Amino acid sequence: MEKLGKTIMVDILPASRFYIAEDYHQKYYLRVNRNLAKELTRIYPDPKDFINSTVAARLNAYASGYGDIETLKAQIASFGLSEDGQQELLEIAGKGLLKVCPAL
Repeated sequence: MEKLGKTIMVDILPASRFYIAEDYHQKYYLRVNRNLAKELTRIYPDPKDFINSTVAARLNAYASGYGDIETLKAQIASFGLSEDGQQELLEIAGKGLLKVCPAL
């Protein structure tokens, strides 16, 4: 590294096993918001469906501050949230959308 004035050597090994995180770690930013958690429990009563949901993953990204607010506004009606849930997500996302992730 330039700062250290040394070359750093790292072994890169193939991944051997992957362990999915415990349920309570999945979609963390949606889980910590009680209103959104209730909304998603209504939409995905089976926790496995919630964990595997690409919509929940996108909502979690928006809730954690990633994405583009205009894209969220354009897509939010398609996510299955109630009017109150949509408003909640827009308020949360609007406060934290400083990190733009164009993949959303």
